[in-house]
Amino acid sequence: MGINLSTSSIPDDTEGLGNVIYDQNGIYYDNQIISGLSVYTKRGGKAVNQDCAVLCQGYGSENGVLCGVFDGHGIEGHLVSKDISRRLPLLILKQKIAMSGPQTTSNSESDQTTNSGCSSLNNSKEFLEWKEACIKAFQQMDDEVLKKVLSERRDFFSGSTAVVALKQSDDLLIANLGDSRAILGCKGESGVTAVQLTTDLTPGIPDEADRIRRFNGRVLAMKNEPNVKRAWLPLIDRPGLAMSRSFGEFLMKKCGIISTPIITRHHITPNDLFILLASDGIWDVLSNEEVASIVWGVQQEEMAAKAVIDAAVVAWKKKFRFDKRDDCTVVCYFLQKKGQSHQTSANPTLETKLP
Repeated sequence: MGINLSTSSIPDDTEGLGNVIYDQNGIYYDNQIISGLSVYTKRGGKAVNQDCAVLCQGYGSENGVLCGVFDGHGIEGHLVSKDISRRLPLLILKQKIAMSGPQTTSNSESDQTTNSGCSSLNNSKEFLEWKEACIKAFQQMDDEVLKKVLSERRDFFSGSTAVVALKQSDDLLIANLGDSRAILGCKGESGVTAVQLTTDLTPGIPDEADRIRRFNGRVLAMKNEPNVKRAWLPLIDRPGLAMSRSFGEFLMKKCGIISTPIITRHHITPNDLFILLASDGIWDVLSNEEVASIVWGVQQEEMAAKAVIDAAVVAWKKKFRFDKRDDCTVVCYFLQKKGQSHQTSANPTLETKLP
């Protein structure tokens, strides 16, 4: 499925939210509004694409950016990921404003801005506030999902992952919940190299498995997937979750599945080229290095996400010939324009970055 160009705004007057572009089946964007961005989504073998994505430009400060990918699962996973894509950016910002006071936008003197009007996470207080805002917003989001499950009689076994990247000035904050992934494309000696910014939070990680077992959940692999550990209820063979943290999945919340994200920070350097978020349909068949190479090999920035998904579709056919392909969604935000980076590489004295 391709991208239908249109834009929408979350109906809220919260200052600092910026331009929000989203849709149930991925980001729909307008190239005249969003620069340095590439987005694409493609439905897999299911009847509906359960992936969603969001991008907010002007988020939290004049040049701030928030982007996220949300991979729904279960019968009504597409509804969960859709709700999250529309609400989570707003909840994070409201939590940040509540901690910093009413004047934490780009016009405030209290938001640690630089001369360019960008809030910086390099200040430890600013980073801790954004970190706490994310943790609280993720919990609030999970509470809202539960309310909808109860009021609309939705499926208790449906849920969604989330990977969110927040850029403020020359700093990135990444919040991860589940097995979607964020990578950073960087200049290397012989081209582009990939740095993984998140850890895939699955029952295969010993600490995650220990928590699930402490709450009487089971961690077992199926016979046809001996290398994939899954989380199960104590007495019945459901739901077989491939991730250890998730929105929704409320019956599994009693068995160690949590909605607390892992928060990390990265200071952007002149060698950092782009940040890419993607659902696990990409990572099941392509390595970090393969994805980074594909992105940096395209002629036009806006085609990078589609190029990655096209390569994943081909890889799925080779690696899993008889399996239904998973939904695939990619958001790529370029920290440097490709032409500027090539100029920088040719002249080591130049360090050109997007503002």
